[in-house]
Amino acid sequence: MILFCDTSALIKLYIVEAGSDELKARMREAEVVAVCRIAWAEAHAALSRRARETPEDAQVIEQVKAALALDWPHFVVLEISQSLVELAGDYADTFALRGYDSIQLAAASEAARIAQLPVFFACFDIRLNKAAKMLGMACL
Repeated sequence: MILFCDTSALIKLYIVEAGSDELKARMREAEVVAVCRIAWAEAHAALSRRARETPEDAQVIEQVKAALALDWPHFVVLEISQSLVELAGDYADTFALRGYDSIQLAAASEAARIAQLPVFFACFDIRLNKAAKMLGMACL
């Protein structure tokens, strides 16, 4: 099984929040953990925003960024290609998704197609999870 983490799930691997324990349990079951290339920028943007809004968390946020950097080479990183963004455009239209959400879903779909393995889609967005389920993926 491939565990595909969108950015909301990826961050929960490093910051303890609701859903972190279940996500880590799924990670232990997975053959690989996959992410989309955009998750790096999205994660850094979210973490930096948190550090700005809660200055007392700034040091911990820097440690989280360092941990992500150490782990990143161990993830299967799906690249953005023209065919992937075209699929994402179709998903945005079909499922009424935001742009980057549709890219995350298209990347997960591409991971399943390439690997010929089931994908467990880890995400904490209701609409995006619903779309993933409609495409046959298991979700949190």
